Amino acid sequence: MLSFTFPGQGSQRPGMGRPWVDHESWELVEEASDVAGRDVARLLLDADADELKDTRNAQLTTFVSSLMVLDAVERLGIEPSYCAGHSLGEYTALAATGALSFADGVRLVCERADAMHEAGNSNVGTMAAVLGLDDDQVEVACRRADSDVWVANFNAPGQVVIAGSPAGVERASAVAKELGAKKVMPLQVSGAFHTPFMQPARDRLRKAIAEAGPRDTEVPVVSNVDALAHNTGEEWASLLSAQLSSPVRWKHCLLTLAELGVTDFAELGPGGVLTGMAKRTVEGSRTISIATPEELDKLIEWVNIGSPLTAVDRNDRHRPLRLCGCQRARHALCHLAQAERLPAHLLARQACEVQQVVDQRAHVAAAGDHAFEVPDRSCIEFAFIVLQHDFAETVDRAHRRAHVVCNRVTERVEFAVGDFQLRSSLRDARFELGIQIRHRRFGLLARLHIGGCAHREQR
Repeated sequence: MLSFTFPGQGSQRPGMGRPWVDHESWELVEEASDVAGRDVARLLLDADADELKDTRNAQLTTFVSSLMVLDAVERLGIEPSYCAGHSLGEYTALAATGALSFADGVRLVCERADAMHEAGNSNVGTMAAVLGLDDDQVEVACRRADSDVWVANFNAPGQVVIAGSPAGVERASAVAKELGAKKVMPLQVSGAFHTPFMQPARDRLRKAIAEAGPRDTEVPVVSNVDALAHNTGEEWASLLSAQLSSPVRWKHCLLTLAELGVTDFAELGPGGVLTGMAKRTVEGSRTISIATPEELDKLIEWVNIGSPLTAVDRNDRHRPLRLCGCQRARHALCHLAQAERLPAHLLARQACEVQQVVDQRAHVAAAGDHAFEVPDRSCIEFAFIVLQHDFAETVDRAHRRAHVVCNRVTERVEFAVGDFQLRSSLRDARFELGIQIRHRRFGLLARLHIGGCAHREQR
């Protein structure tokens, strides 16, 4: 099974938005700027390292960058069985699964960053990474320091972050070296995150989380707080506020994912730090880090050489990885020309249903939301049937950004509205998009009623 992981603060770097400027996913930056009331594009393109170190800039840019990568990956039709995010990345994971809308995610991240910034000014603190000690030994070092210092992050075996007052961190660092730590690295941060020093920020954020109202999700997210998988909005309302002043149990999150059957870890966003942690924590895991559009081809190859990916439904029944709804199907078709190696199992499902639908001559408007699979054989005509029962709802589930996706459809796809009906056989299917991939041909046999989509959105 596959898990998407999302990085936290510290992964940002100057110019990380430049590879995405000409990509369709860049429109998320424009939307984020509107919601946040800030020029996110400038931060992603022109901000230097010092400006990006500011908690308020680091969190917003990392969140938006990670979701740009996710948006591009979704265009390939790839979806995970589980998601997880490190600290700030947990908000990205919740937006990815639909627990938070994109707009709510942006607002919460901005509120979180502001609250943490103020808490850091009120309770001056710092952080340091301790390398080469077991978790228990690092906790001993914190206790022996006899000061305000705590374990903030359990990142990976032999990699633990401590945080607290500058004096407390200094004393705990010295004790850690005495206990055999290979190295202690001070971190350039503006506060003692994930410690009791963040309690004022927690109180402020709790109200904002309640207003956002996290929703239930189909894909579970593994929490930093308890390292357990959750998919109910009520649970996340309390977990997100607790996260600010609780240690990030990332190592335990990875082990939980492994216990749930996850073998493949795809880190989506800048940095690539989580990929190394997964390698160190989960023996035999397959990992990949995707941060730029150019690396999407690498993801396709990675998927191809691995075993068929699966997802898990609410009843823990394994099901093949599939395209999810009209959005993913349409985006996949747009990108297939440059992704010739996309495996057949990602493209559709249930071949027998194709002929059944064709034979029934079902009208597109009444067909529902399905993607079908046909056998992978040379010189066969593929029919990629995109049928949408509730366009707005399905697209909104992926990013809760139905209006953005609807605009994409209107501007780029330009489906005609008419009384088009399915042909009586696959052999007669029209090759409407003109995309040819080696010996495979795809025909889009569905036309979306854009006016109806807009009407449903307005409601």
